Amino acid sequence: MNRNQVPMDDDGYGELKLDLLGSWRLRRDGVVVHVATRQQRLIAALAIKGPRLRSYLVGLLWPEYPDSKALESLRVSVHLTSRQVPGLIVNEGRLLSLSDQVEVDLDRIREHARVLGHAGIGAGAASLLGELKDAQLLPGWYEDWVVFEQSRLQQDRLRIFTDIAARSLSLGDCGTAGAAAEEAVGIEPLYENAVRLLIRAELQRGNPAAALRAYERYRQQLQEDMGLLPAEPVRELLATILERQQRAVKERLVPAGDSWLGGQPALNNF
Repeated sequence: MNRNQVPMDDDGYGELKLDLLGSWRLRRDGVVVHVATRQQRLIAALAIKGPRLRSYLVGLLWPEYPDSKALESLRVSVHLTSRQVPGLIVNEGRLLSLSDQVEVDLDRIREHARVLGHAGIGAGAASLLGELKDAQLLPGWYEDWVVFEQSRLQQDRLRIFTDIAARSLSLGDCGTAGAAAEEAVGIEPLYENAVRLLIRAELQRGNPAAALRAYERYRQQLQEDMGLLPAEPVRELLATILERQQRAVKERLVPAGDSWLGGQPALNNF
């Protein structure tokens, strides 16, 4: 059952919302609930990983502790959380989970990723883009399991941004396509597909200068990081502009016919 689809007012505990994007924040009926860091880690783990056995959670959250101490830490965390935020954790003995009635912002992003894999974006592309733009998972948390989840979310965002860019471009919405492709390039500057989409969006918007800047940023970083040149499909998008640019450079280097050298014999002809 999706937590976002369950009525929030039938358990007597009020509306519970958990934010993991941007910063950790728990609210009950709009009022922020403050809990200690140890409880925050447990709640975040259950929100991200879903229902888990106690044995899994102690290994995840207290890997450096002996089993007995880790189990005691988990027991205390569950007790304190249940006392401070009744209705948040479902305790089924060996299995722990968050209540289905907790709304978690990360679930919305995961749902978007799932839906985009099966359906078109439609008119909601711009609003989805705004929601995803700053969706950083628990910034400032550096535990290994959190870093792994942060990386996974970044890959999801990269895929969604690229998908939005491609589909918006096919619908003629070059503004949304360009914004989405820019976000994708911000996540992975050397992702060729995102760079191509950004260049195409700028060209279709009638902005060749911006397209050329995007290409040059990509070319320079690709050269610096990997010692490679852009692939032919990327260069082909700007073939006419690049040829014109090269001609202009050559013309600046070759003296004009009406310069002071114009009409003078070459030195090696003497």
